[in-house]
Amino acid sequence: MPTPSPPPLGRHSPLPTPGTTDYDETPQFLSKPPLPFRRTIRRRELHQIVPLAETTIYEMEQRGEFPQRFRLTARCVVWDLEEVEAWIEARKDASRSAKTGAPPGPDVRLRQYRPVR
Repeated sequence: MPTPSPPPLGRHSPLPTPGTTDYDETPQFLSKPPLPFRRTIRRRELHQIVPLAETTIYEMEQRGEFPQRFRLTARCVVWDLEEVEAWIEARKDASRSAKTGAPPGPDVRLRQYRPVR
């Protein structure tokens, strides 16, 4: 039979140890983040997550199609990671629910130069 975990010693309760009742009752994935703040990411981290050019991201922000950046200081802009992840999930869902495979390209027969026959 598992033994109950010891009471917390300090301000913060320690994580339960394997073999205790609290350990067995602890969910594997937390329902909400353990930290009280929302994570922000800078430009370099954003480009690792979203492989789009800076100009494309800026234009999409202006059209309201991408999460807005905000200033932490006069020289530091960041994005809310949760908003960026939600945007990626929305794009994934939209892509998967599309009836056609790829969006149609321009009609090459309407080209003025080098038309395709």
